[in-house]
Amino acid sequence: MPSAGRTLLSLVALTTIVGGYIADWNETHVYNPRWPPHAKFHNGQTMSMGAALGLTTFWFLYGPPASKSAPAATQRLSLYTASWVASLYWITQLSALFYPGALAVDPEFGEGAPQVYICAVLLSMIAAGMGLERKKIAEMEKKSA
Repeated sequence: MPSAGRTLLSLVALTTIVGGYIADWNETHVYNPRWPPHAKFHNGQTMSMGAALGLTTFWFLYGPPASKSAPAATQRLSLYTASWVASLYWITQLSALFYPGALAVDPEFGEGAPQVYICAVLLSMIAAGMGLERKKIAEMEKKSA
């Protein structure tokens, strides 16, 4: 069973893989008749990027570099890489709010910026998961010394 830290990071990875499809595969995005084809192209690119980032996070969390037989330095590098990759989608989503004319929600579908709260929760989960895993790696390193 994965540790608490890996579980938190895995939940973020899973959210990154499916979140865009859940949020965008509907009349507000993919099926929005007001969206030009090129906007839909970039929406598809964003959803696919989320899936690729989530899958990459899983690879660095559970793939060969993260194995218990790998040296602690390799495990730490794998953890840092997984955490960075897991955060990229959410950091860039927040940055999108600062582009000229950008709105988090089209006016006909509401107002506000619910993404800010989602990003804050997921980035906090990444920080907590990374901290817990770093501690676990340090403890394993002490035991083997």
